[in-house]
Amino acid sequence: MRSKEQILENTIHRCREKNIIMPTYKQMENPELIPDGIKKELKKIGLWDLNPLNLFRITWKNEPVKFGGGFGKVNYLEIPKELSGVKARILVLIGKYFPTGSHKVGATFGPLVEKLVTGKFDPTTQKALWPSTGNYCRGGAYDSFLLGCDSISILPEGMSQERFDWLHKVGSEVFATPGCESNVKEIYDKTKELKAERGDEIVVLNQFDEIGNALWHYAVTGRAMEEVFNNEKKERQKLSAIFLTQGSAGTLGSCDYLREKFPLIKVCAGEALQCPTLLYNGYGGHRIEGIGDKHVPWIHNIKNMDMVAGIDDEASIRLMRLFNEPKGKKFLTKQGIVPQFVERLDLFGISSIANLIGAIKMAKYYEMNENDVILTVATDSMELYQSRILEERERLGEYTEKDAAVDFERRLMGITTDYMIELTYYDKRRMHNLKYFTWIEQQGKSLDELNAQWYDENYWKSQFAKIEEWDEEIIEFNKRTGLLKKY
Repeated sequence: MRSKEQILENTIHRCREKNIIMPTYKQMENPELIPDGIKKELKKIGLWDLNPLNLFRITWKNEPVKFGGGFGKVNYLEIPKELSGVKARILVLIGKYFPTGSHKVGATFGPLVEKLVTGKFDPTTQKALWPSTGNYCRGGAYDSFLLGCDSISILPEGMSQERFDWLHKVGSEVFATPGCESNVKEIYDKTKELKAERGDEIVVLNQFDEIGNALWHYAVTGRAMEEVFNNEKKERQKLSAIFLTQGSAGTLGSCDYLREKFPLIKVCAGEALQCPTLLYNGYGGHRIEGIGDKHVPWIHNIKNMDMVAGIDDEASIRLMRLFNEPKGKKFLTKQGIVPQFVERLDLFGISSIANLIGAIKMAKYYEMNENDVILTVATDSMELYQSRILEERERLGEYTEKDAAVDFERRLMGITTDYMIELTYYDKRRMHNLKYFTWIEQQGKSLDELNAQWYDENYWKSQFAKIEEWDEEIIEFNKRTGLLKKY
């Protein structure tokens, strides 16, 4: 059995070989803290390049260019009222300008780096296994490459072809499991099978139970949201609501931070209506790529929720066409939406559109007005889903102006408050209890910890307090590699 120090020495040697320096959480939150020498080097590097210095671009503040960009303010858009149909202001953080085109490079950074800097993962002998419904394993494979680690990606066979093509491109070992976005158990089954076959060769980094996923969003996304609100708020306006699809519950970690700063906010978790696990303990398949279902993630702090909403996947797919087909964009400009904004609607991937729908549902449910601000995120963009547009053309034919008019009125202006639950204490308890069947019975988690998540007031605070400790570990690790000296 190798000691922690032996593993750390292997990791340090690998980092020296490949010029790998790890950013701290503070630097990802505030890139002004990044050494000037590294910023200068980034001027020669593309946003998606497989270069270890791109670890410093795991931030919401990248300059929105493909090559050589620096850093600025948080990337976000405000949704025009002509598009939302509500008086409340809806602000959306944009994920496209992360490496790989999705903020999942942050969600995967936390779990892997924590293990590297603490001697729990040896990149010279072990592989990082990323169980995922899509973007998480893309982020994991990318971060693994930049951090000098081999990777294994597991995702449902029904995911977009773009995902599979890209994973092969970065050299990840890829396994496609039966089903679609909702088939999470099949991913776990394959993970268990590979772990049994290969033993210690594999380190499983499960997005649904790795606190580093939620912790990154607590530290980086939560603060980015706070900054956007503080920069945008006008007199009498308040941060009223956050809407995020549940997925792995990683992004919902940002709400634990925001609750500390804005105690009165309403937090809503969305899920596909076709797989209403939180709403009705339900099941099923759906097409909102980017969110996993049929269980409650271990890292989801259910007590911090105020509401759950079901989003019809047909609405997300129809709006995908409205936002991206030529006739759809032309129709939107006729509704008074400025052409410059219409041309930016490709910044919204399928789950991003679901987040927009959910934010509008919240505005209508709580009868919000001009003094209310709602925040959400666009996890990724349509750059990752072009094949889905082609599939819809084959399924339904060419998109017409009549289709655009129907989708605009029904899927946007016609958004209603159906399939929403404002949570009581026992609603939350019911949802929390669902963790038992996945995590205690199937995955071998501790029943004591499950109960602590619910009854111990300090449980979640102590989890998110690890940020300071992990930053200290990263700083110490970088000192031992000695690579920062040249920057």
